[in-house]
Amino acid sequence: MADTKKVAKKATEKIDKKDLYSQIDQFLSDKDNQVKTFNKGDIVEGDVVDVREGMVIVDIGYKSEGIVAGRELKSETLDWRELKPGDKVLVYVVKPEDEEGQLILSIRRTQQASIWLTLDKAKKENDIVETVVVEANNGGLIVEIGKGIRGFIPTSQLDASRVYLDGVRQVGKDISSKVQKRLNSLVGDKIQTRIIELDREKNRIILSEKMVTQSRDLEQREKTLSKVKEGDVLEGTVSGITPFGVFVNAEGLEGLVHLSELSWDKVEDIGSLYSVGSKVNVMVIGVSDGGKRVAYSVKRLLKDPWAEAIAKYKIGDVVKGKVQKVVPYGAFVRITGGLNGLIHISELSDKLVKDPADIVKVDQEVDVKILSISSTERHLGLSLKGAKQGAVKEEKEVVVEEKPEVTQEELADAVETALEEELGEKK
Repeated sequence: MADTKKVAKKATEKIDKKDLYSQIDQFLSDKDNQVKTFNKGDIVEGDVVDVREGMVIVDIGYKSEGIVAGRELKSETLDWRELKPGDKVLVYVVKPEDEEGQLILSIRRTQQASIWLTLDKAKKENDIVETVVVEANNGGLIVEIGKGIRGFIPTSQLDASRVYLDGVRQVGKDISSKVQKRLNSLVGDKIQTRIIELDREKNRIILSEKMVTQSRDLEQREKTLSKVKEGDVLEGTVSGITPFGVFVNAEGLEGLVHLSELSWDKVEDIGSLYSVGSKVNVMVIGVSDGGKRVAYSVKRLLKDPWAEAIAKYKIGDVVKGKVQKVVPYGAFVRITGGLNGLIHISELSDKLVKDPADIVKVDQEVDVKILSISSTERHLGLSLKGAKQGAVKEEKEVVVEEKPEVTQEELADAVETALEEELGEKK
């Protein structure tokens, strides 16, 4: 009987220990009973335990209560002196454990941290971030995004019209100083941007204005691209100027008006015709590569002066002109009506010409004879010596007119009269 009791007691002890271990496992597996771990930078909600002079004690479920003290109490959105035990408060983990084993928390840093969280969301969703320019340097603009949070917009990521007065990106000491002056003038301006790079650990935020301005046209661009065809006329705005032409944004579709399509006349200085932001009507003359290459023309919307001007002249006419340029093979001359022509070196003089500059000079007014008219090249073949020869011939013809030729009848009458007079004298 005693042996039976001993066996039963041992069995009961085994059951109790198993149950105890199970209860312990169950207790530890319950998240509410686990000791929480935190890392620097975590933002958590806690309960205010006590409010003292210059200190707030907060319970965030850690092995010890946390302390918020000194400047870490300062916040633009919360006055710590109004807190009372039991209030919920958002805190930032500065140190999970300092030298004395205390949990150090911050109310101040939750404001900055929340901005970083907002920025992270904005980057992921490609949202627009509004900034205020606080400083300019030779690389771009330093901007403020939130209280104590600053970012950087490189010059290359700013809209060209904001930085360059003529929209032309150039280099050089003089250009750099002008750009810097423009950047300095932007301090205080608000600029809408998108985030290129975001690194909280390095406190690095790189922003772009171009990503905003370009995306604004994206929807309109697709709409225009779906219906546009060659020959259509669109209203646009000059978005950039280069040595080879101007870029025009027409209804969201950006394209190039090549130098040769700007005017029927020769263009020497594009900047004198257009500036960034100028309104201009353009004709679509080419769309390729899915809209990546769009060609526009301005001159095809203008009346061609060639047809009207050239109608006044014909081959053989002698006209007045002005020498525009002297080259080794001749001289370029512009005649009345804006028509351009070339006097070939062989047409400068009857004599051998080694250097055209010996015969004519730039801006010299000359009389030239039209030798040829090329409608395809929109050019005239001219002759200086031909005009001089024509002048000499005309002069000779005038002399002949002053002393006209004697007819055969008049000559016979004169001879007869002379004979009669001679016979009369002999009698």
